[in-house]
Amino acid sequence: MDSAGQDINLNSPNKGLLSDIITDVPVDTAVAAHTPAVEGLTEAEEEELRAELAKVEEEIVTLRQVLAAKERHCGELKRKLGLSALDGLKQNLSKSWHDVQVSTAYKKTQETLSQAGQKTSAALSTMGSAISRKLGDMRNSATFKSFEDRVGTIKSKVVGGRENGSDNFPSPAESGDKPLPDRTPF
Repeated sequence: MDSAGQDINLNSPNKGLLSDIITDVPVDTAVAAHTPAVEGLTEAEEEELRAELAKVEEEIVTLRQVLAAKERHCGELKRKLGLSALDGLKQNLSKSWHDVQVSTAYKKTQETLSQAGQKTSAALSTMGSAISRKLGDMRNSATFKSFEDRVGTIKSKVVGGRENGSDNFPSPAESGDKPLPDRTPF
């Protein structure tokens, strides 16, 4: 059987059309015959090795032909089923992501990041409590109480003055049709 020109897959619709796919150049036995033998080999051993080499190379060519036929057949089946290369890519990515998620390295990384997040959350909570406590301490300090008293005094003078009518604003009866000046507190 001539392996270079025939398709090995008997189910393939393209039997015998693989000769254009094969790009390997076979070993030139004339060149191989002129190379000096390795020391320690007899001529019979060398001839046996060359025959085995030729056989292995022929098997490689045959296997490449079978593989090419199988790939072509696979492509035809996918085309008939309506499967595209994008679908295959999606499946491969999905499987790869799943493999990553079940890997021990991913699990260890996920666990480490989870622990780091918990520790960060605890540290931020502690820091917030400390700031809140410091602000409470500051509010209870004498300086803050003095400031608060002064602001309260100023407020009572401003608000109290308006209520007593001593704020120099015209009363509604006095203003007539004139609008009141805009004096928004700051």
